[in-house]
Amino acid sequence: MGKMHESISGRLREFIEEQPVFFTATAPLDGDGRVNLSPKGLRGSFAVLDEMTVAYLDFAGSNAETVAHLRENGRITLMWCAFQGPPNIVRVHGRGEAVFRDDVRWAELVGFFPDIDVTLHGLRAIIVVRAEVIRDSCGYAVPFMTYDGDRDLHAKRFAREDDASLSAYFAKKDYIASSMDGLPGVPLPLPPLV
Repeated sequence: MGKMHESISGRLREFIEEQPVFFTATAPLDGDGRVNLSPKGLRGSFAVLDEMTVAYLDFAGSNAETVAHLRENGRITLMWCAFQGPPNIVRVHGRGEAVFRDDVRWAELVGFFPDIDVTLHGLRAIIVVRAEVIRDSCGYAVPFMTYDGDRDLHAKRFAREDDASLSAYFAKKDYIASSMDGLPGVPLPLPPLV
């Protein structure tokens, strides 16, 4: 059954790094605001930075709710499920921030993702999460599913964009520069991808 962990290390780290998909959950402080739950994938877009810190690449999409919520209050939960092998669910509850392209930490953080070509996906930010609570649970009711591979559609769609056209694309979307609840989202125009 469930167990609390002091760090992201050993078998727990191996489990997290092996999963092809994980989920993020965030919410605004306003009780009437919308809770956001997002699936994340693409092999190579997630990294364990140290025993208490993880990060993932925030690619182009049709909204920026996670970024907006993190900018407002920093609260985030990440969750991984075992769809193959022994049942397991891992959650990291923590504080996160969106590190944007013009941040002095950008170049160092991008270095944690050597196995993915960040120029293909309209990279907007790197989400860095510092764990406060790390726990796992049984996952007995999670079904078995197979991983057949990453979809190539995201890269095909956004590889044809440069910084200017990507900023123009985002400017046309209702929920990139601000969230559905009116919180600040991704700052536009995007700084150049260095």
